[in-house]
Amino acid sequence: MIEIRKIKPEMTYNIRHSVLRPHQTVEDCKYETDHHADAFHVGAFYQRELISIASFCIEKNPDFRSNWQYRLRGMATLDEFRKLGAGRSLISFGENLIKEKGFNLLWCKGRTSVQEYYTKLGFQVHGEVFDYPPIGPHIIMYKQL
Repeated sequence: MIEIRKIKPEMTYNIRHSVLRPHQTVEDCKYETDHHADAFHVGAFYQRELISIASFCIEKNPDFRSNWQYRLRGMATLDEFRKLGAGRSLISFGENLIKEKGFNLLWCKGRTSVQEYYTKLGFQVHGEVFDYPPIGPHIIMYKQL
């Protein structure tokens, strides 16, 4: 059984590093938005082990008309725990918190390698693929809440 709960930003760093930025330093896995007042972080636990993480922060993408936007950042699941539904559960948990705050749009800069996954979660593509050095090709994706 997967348990989803809020976590401290520092709890995200090891998974961000091992899954998203293994060729960078742990310092590169610390986002400037991690400790903002309206930012929050969620973790999925399997048998009390943190296996998946996601961070959410208020950040306006000027391409979207809504003034009530949250950005999803640093979503990652340890390889050996994929296909358990942890990521889907994290997004659902985060979306509910965002809606409770009165926000109606969630967006992210997703790697093109996971574009199909985000599409299955209800996200839509916005714009063209772009390079996000040093990580690689990304696409903006969004979801009306």
